[in-house]
Amino acid sequence: MIEAWERLLEWGGTKRDVVFLIVSSIALLTSLLVPFDWPIDPAWIAVVLCGFPIVSEAVIGLVTKFDIKADVLVSLALIASLIIGEYFAAGEVAVIMQLGALLEEITVAKARAGIERLIDLSPQTARIVEKGVEHLVAVDEVKVDDQCRVLPGETIPVDGIIVEGHTSVDESVMTGEPLPVDKTIYDEVKSGTVNQFGAFTMKATRVGEDSSLARMIALVQSADAGKAKIVRLADRWATWIVVIALVSALATWAVTGEIIRAVTILVVFCPCALVLATPTAIMAAIGNLTKWGVLVREGDALERLARVKCVAFDKTGTLTWGKPEVEKVCAKGTESPDELFWLAASAESLSEHPLGKALVESYQFQRTASPQGERELEERKPEEKESLQEKEQVLKASGQKSLAELESDSLAVSESKPLATSGYKPLAAPSSFEMVSGRGIKTVINERLVLAGSFDFMREEGVKNCEMPEASSYEKQGCTLVYIALDGYLAGFIAMADQVRKDSRRTVEAIKDLAIVPVLLTGDHRQAAHRIAEIVGVREVRAECLPEDKLTAIQAYEQEGSYVCMVGDGINDAPALKRAYVGVAMGGVGSDIAVDAADIALVRDDIVALPHMLALSRRMMTTIKLNMTFSMTLNFVAIILAMFGILNPVVGALVHNAGSVLVIANSALLLRWKTRVR
Repeated sequence: MIEAWERLLEWGGTKRDVVFLIVSSIALLTSLLVPFDWPIDPAWIAVVLCGFPIVSEAVIGLVTKFDIKADVLVSLALIASLIIGEYFAAGEVAVIMQLGALLEEITVAKARAGIERLIDLSPQTARIVEKGVEHLVAVDEVKVDDQCRVLPGETIPVDGIIVEGHTSVDESVMTGEPLPVDKTIYDEVKSGTVNQFGAFTMKATRVGEDSSLARMIALVQSADAGKAKIVRLADRWATWIVVIALVSALATWAVTGEIIRAVTILVVFCPCALVLATPTAIMAAIGNLTKWGVLVREGDALERLARVKCVAFDKTGTLTWGKPEVEKVCAKGTESPDELFWLAASAESLSEHPLGKALVESYQFQRTASPQGERELEERKPEEKESLQEKEQVLKASGQKSLAELESDSLAVSESKPLATSGYKPLAAPSSFEMVSGRGIKTVINERLVLAGSFDFMREEGVKNCEMPEASSYEKQGCTLVYIALDGYLAGFIAMADQVRKDSRRTVEAIKDLAIVPVLLTGDHRQAAHRIAEIVGVREVRAECLPEDKLTAIQAYEQEGSYVCMVGDGINDAPALKRAYVGVAMGGVGSDIAVDAADIALVRDDIVALPHMLALSRRMMTTIKLNMTFSMTLNFVAIILAMFGILNPVVGALVHNAGSVLVIANSALLLRWKTRVR
């Protein structure tokens, strides 16, 4: 019976509430302003449409859970007003309370579909190899020690170890690492990751619920259970408000013998302004953040954000662009850096490997040497580049060697100046091209044999003079090196690295100014993590983190008393985003699953709004506290006036309505508030 009644109350949802509020408001204005002898007071429309749901929910809460909320006091005031014939007062209280509930409902995010998207990543079938014969089976039928064949472009069905073949695997789902990881015999591969190029055979080691992807899904589903929830302050205080209101009303009635005074006390004691204090401030703050490209998906996220003492950043796609670019070209022998870069880009022009594609794009960036090239670059790369001088200052400030000190004769490509001084040279078409999965490429350019790939690939191909001492400097910086060999001799290497967003350091410093500690939680290897951390000014780094490691780190910070705001963009960040006290997702290049798991999304795909968001959340809480203090003070003053008969129910309703208007006006100031952090 009660369940059926609850379903009836939920019928129509937000749209119904909006329609009821509009109709009720018109009815109240008609009752107040139109002098006509109505058979039934129009205020009854507001009582029925807005008051009836409030009374029903209050009764259900008392009967099923003995839950005393603000609705109980409102219901008493409504019923008492109706008994003595003060229909306008009853309707006015009902409308304001329903308005507060609607504003709060609007700030609550819709049900998230991120877990379903994560489940969609799970492959449904696997290619089992039995006695040399391949056949497809449901992934649930795969057992430990079964051999599975995985073709290029397929999602790996279960965790396992490669027993035949080699390839490159996109592990960004698990680690956030933007570059594919080369895999060969005896290397481990994980379910949910994507095979890039070569076909391979693997032996299953973890299947079903034990696989990496299944465990991540379980993490996302369970992480929310530990998140603290903020209960409406009006409801937390409701028990005391109800007791004080009833005692005051009964005492006044007993002393004066006038029930109208008691009803007036109940009317003015209704926590309408108190109920509006929080949702109106949240709505105004959300409106402010919308102009900054911030989407607040959880109603209480800004309340929680105001208590944050630690901001945990993912690296890839958050502090960095998540896209590798050429950092240095180091040549040895007779080839110049310009010529070596041209040969490497020409050789990689037919490659489908993300690293090869990034190398070619970096070479084509040289088109900035001409006005036409600048226009082409603007169309191709909308993100703004840091200048070489600015980056040198950042590196020196972070204690690193400058670019010139690392390799004085090397040339930077990722800066706003083109790499080559001689202008853009069109790429040559390879006369032959062979890709060795997980290792590199073999091509012929202008009748010269060009090899490009890893150091191991150079050794395997018998390349002479493979050693380059300066390579270790770039490896320590977290760069990925692409070695280039010409006609059997090592000609140099190209260092590639993920590029830091130009606002990352400024954002981190602004966060520090708010007495908030920034930390870096990333699945990338330690060298890359520490390189980025030094550039942006983050001191605490936790690298090579799996999704469960990030959860553990967040729990550790919270056990120390620091509420954590997690900022990330990848699927691997979803459990941490959901478990953190506040989750903030990059909404541009970030995955839909990360955005769905977060409380807040940065739609413009940059973190420059983060300090403003943190400062605004604190300002919002100050506004909420001011609203509550004002509303409670007004209520107590009105109660005293009602006790002495100065206020009647209608005037009392108008007075506490004026308080609600002032609360809304104070909250509206947040719409134009600007942070003073740098």
